[in-house]
Amino acid sequence: MDPTFSAFVAIGFVAQLIDGALGMAYGVASTTALVFIGVPPAVASANVHAAEVFTSAASGASHAVARNIDWRLFRRLALAGSVGAVLGAFLISFIHMDAARPLIAAYLFIMGLVVISKAMKPPTAPKPVEKVRLLGFLGGFADASGGGGWGPIVVSNLLAKGAAPAIAVGTVNLAEFVVTLSASLAFLAALGPTFGKAALGLVIGGLFAAPIAAFAAKRLPKRAMTAIVGAIICLVSLFNFLSAVRG
Repeated sequence: MDPTFSAFVAIGFVAQLIDGALGMAYGVASTTALVFIGVPPAVASANVHAAEVFTSAASGASHAVARNIDWRLFRRLALAGSVGAVLGAFLISFIHMDAARPLIAAYLFIMGLVVISKAMKPPTAPKPVEKVRLLGFLGGFADASGGGGWGPIVVSNLLAKGAAPAIAVGTVNLAEFVVTLSASLAFLAALGPTFGKAALGLVIGGLFAAPIAAFAAKRLPKRAMTAIVGAIICLVSLFNFLSAVRG
């Protein structure tokens, strides 16, 4: 097997393990890894979103069957997130790659801190969630322009607002399908058909990891694992940032 394609499969496998066990960080983890091995930021984000169309569809459908969806919240997040994702995709598509690399690395470092902060927060009592359109827009914009962050940004904020964890994760996962599809179409319009081996490798790796992640989700200490994943993202992103700045 082509070593590069094998790397894409491995990245998809690990990213899906993280996302399936923790409910977040697929995009951040996979984009961080792709940029680390030399994939241009816009192309990395495009391929990650193409792969996420499939993974988020499966995840969202599972949550719908389990009745973990707040449909009113879903409509608001999906619409606003799609608008933000389209704008973010066009922005990153037309930034010069040398300028984009340190910016994306810095953004992903911040997302790593967000993931760590999520692990530090104690659970709160569920309550109705309002005023989420701006949150959806910012989450979609950051996700497309940075290659990840929809889950850490939107889920973390919904939980901070008091949403029930299962409803927050389920609704955000289903909305992510709409957001990633919108971002993928925008990348296709801006960059042309850049989806290729990277997206296919991510999907294949994710398919192998999905059943393992579902098993692990019930047994791993989530707060500790979330903090570990956040720390890894921060370290890799810091390395990417320093490498980009030094040229």
